[in-house]
Amino acid sequence: MKFTALTTTLVLASLAPITLAFGPQRAAFTRCSTALNADAGLYYSSTTGNTEVVAGYIAEAAGLEAEEIGDATNSDVEGQGALIVGAPTWHTDADSERSGTTWDSWLYDTLPNLKVEGKKVAVFGVGDQQSYGDYYCDAAGELYDLFEAKGCKMFGFTSTDGYEHQSSKAERDGKFIGLMCDEDNQYDLSEDRAKAWIAQLKDEGFF
Repeated sequence: MKFTALTTTLVLASLAPITLAFGPQRAAFTRCSTALNADAGLYYSSTTGNTEVVAGYIAEAAGLEAEEIGDATNSDVEGQGALIVGAPTWHTDADSERSGTTWDSWLYDTLPNLKVEGKKVAVFGVGDQQSYGDYYCDAAGELYDLFEAKGCKMFGFTSTDGYEHQSSKAERDGKFIGLMCDEDNQYDLSEDRAKAWIAQLKDEGFF
């Protein structure tokens, strides 16, 4: 019996280093898997909270953290290899500053001074198709235009199928310039739309 107990003790002791050796590796793999998109930044601004909700869906699908653009430093934005940016539309039918958020000043006062040429950029917008069907997600189109004008590479065009709007400044050649969501009338579709969009971006080589 003494021999058996001693043998058991020795076996357990010999296994301890193996457990310790594999433990940190397993933890490191977990950290790595949650940082696959660490070179991408997700920025939004919101008025009613709907855009923040959609940004949350995108963050979960992409493994990112959503940040209010007003809280981001210039070096934060410049340091990202890819950018996902999103806004609501508040100032309907406006030629500029359409979101009614921090984006309105950031796009014209900050973006021109940033070195973002060549960066990958994908845009999402949030709007209300029923109440503002003639101006659906117009601010997303403004984001697209200004980032493209800075020399960014634009990704993530999507189909307009399944939407009930009349017109949108976020359309180019019959497609949306990114992901468009309607938390007022189609809130039940937003999460799945975000997941499908992130999968599309991965296929396009965005990440």
